[in-house]
Amino acid sequence: MKKIIIIIFGVMVFIGLLVLGINAFVVIKTKNKIVNVDDLNKSDAILVLGAGVWGDSPSPMLADRLDAAIEVYNTGIVNKIIMSGDHGRDDYDEVNIMKKYAIEKGVKSEDIFMDHAGFSTYDSIYRAKNIFKVDNLIIVTQNYHLYRSLYIASSLKINAVGIKANPRKYSGAMFREIREVLARDKDFIKCIIKPKSTYLGEEIPVSGNGNITNDK
Repeated sequence: MKKIIIIIFGVMVFIGLLVLGINAFVVIKTKNKIVNVDDLNKSDAILVLGAGVWGDSPSPMLADRLDAAIEVYNTGIVNKIIMSGDHGRDDYDEVNIMKKYAIEKGVKSEDIFMDHAGFSTYDSIYRAKNIFKVDNLIIVTQNYHLYRSLYIASSLKINAVGIKANPRKYSGAMFREIREVLARDKDFIKCIIKPKSTYLGEEIPVSGNGNITNDK
């Protein structure tokens, strides 16, 4: 019985070290790709990753992502934005709310592409590459989320940098940090296998007019 307990404990320690090791690897590999707006170079598009909506408004985290993306857009370095989020049901629509918010802040409708099937970080970045034909990308999300996003982009052969959008503290930050460790491990494995996105479809190059993605 003692040997069994020792073996179980050893396996648990090994799994814990493996989880933490992969997490550290993802962070170390990508931390130098998180840059300031002043350091940006020309890119194909800005990718805003969805983060929930409250009624007809973006959640505080999502609003901060959108504001950071709009700041980049206003520099003129890049003039296309991909709004990627969950629009899997008629009664839940992240992407149209994201687009409406950006238009109200002065972004041109034709410069906004909506990815209605951005159901996960991996899906959003996979579709940016394979549907929207992006090779050079600026990813906008909170700092804790950027490491995983940039690692996925690199594994999919996208030249990407990240802009962090966390000008304030958010409730539940500790829970999100812990969950993100597991998410980094999950997507690390996904990046080895490289499965296709849940949904694909016709190509919609960001070199065109974003209004083609309108559904309203």
